[in-house]
Amino acid sequence: MAATLRDVAAAAGVSVSTASRALSGSSEISESTRLRVSRTARSLGYRRNLAAASLRTRRSGLVGLVLNNLVNNTFHTVVEAVQRRLVASGYQALLCITNADPAVEADYLRLLRDHQVDSVLIVGTGRNVKEVNELRASGITVIDLIREIEGSQGPAVLAADREGAVSATRHLLDLGHRRIAFVGGPPETTSGRDRYAGFVQALGDAGLTPDADLVRRGPFEVAYGARAMGELLGAERAPTALMLANHEATYGALPVLARSGVDVPSALSVVAFEDMPLLEWWSPPITVVDTGAHELGRLAVELLLRSIDGQELKPRRYTVGAELVVRSSTAPPPSPPVSVDPPPGEPPATEAG
Repeated sequence: MAATLRDVAAAAGVSVSTASRALSGSSEISESTRLRVSRTARSLGYRRNLAAASLRTRRSGLVGLVLNNLVNNTFHTVVEAVQRRLVASGYQALLCITNADPAVEADYLRLLRDHQVDSVLIVGTGRNVKEVNELRASGITVIDLIREIEGSQGPAVLAADREGAVSATRHLLDLGHRRIAFVGGPPETTSGRDRYAGFVQALGDAGLTPDADLVRRGPFEVAYGARAMGELLGAERAPTALMLANHEATYGALPVLARSGVDVPSALSVVAFEDMPLLEWWSPPITVVDTGAHELGRLAVELLLRSIDGQELKPRRYTVGAELVVRSSTAPPPSPPVSVDPPPGEPPATEAG
């Protein structure tokens, strides 16, 4: 016979009500008890009757996770962290990939509402704020993740993007760089806006302003990153340092640098946003602003579970700190050639040929 909740409770050494709350992700249950009950349930082959639980609790046990793509390693890491925590708490994630298409995103939001999901985590395009707020009005918790949606009436879990950009830019300035290029996302997005603002702030603190010829801000696309890098390499006055402010820009730019034979960091120092294994393995390893993808996912799920458990979430920012991780891709700028005056009476040297 299939294991029952009573079997799980007895084997885990807890009451039936504690086992039930542990498997439903209640914040009233300690992490150690929740893990013990979850492991016991798995070992006994216990499966919750979601249909019965839904009728009894008016919860579906489903959580919608809406995001642009899985190319961005931060999104990929967040999905892993979220799914692991949800499964351990007795929930299942419905993954919806929009490819940054507002129409596709709107269709998914309607689909999730029709399936009566308990909550939604969304890395949004910012173009469906009406639909997002309608979900909230219908009783579904919605948490904006990584990108804050203007006009959104709920909480947002974000990285400290501006502070991270300030730290990275100051690192380059302290090394002596003054011609710093920037490739980032569009200003309509939180990360595109805040990372550029941090870049501008750090330059301003040093008495500098961004050089328009060295700034590229566009879509979160690998092709855009490659194109922007090609344009910067062809600039009349080449930069000595470069900030790649999102994964897509990094994926596009680094191969262009490698194919062009640019020596990093001797000819060009490079800093990238959002850590991933590729950047540590690159030659040379890339200095990064680590935006804490695992912590973003963990905090978002914790807030989500609190809300499902009846705690009211205020429409405010919850911020995860960003950390500068210095590796081998940043160094002082190349020194300009030193001209030596010829001794008196001797003509200046000329090239042969």
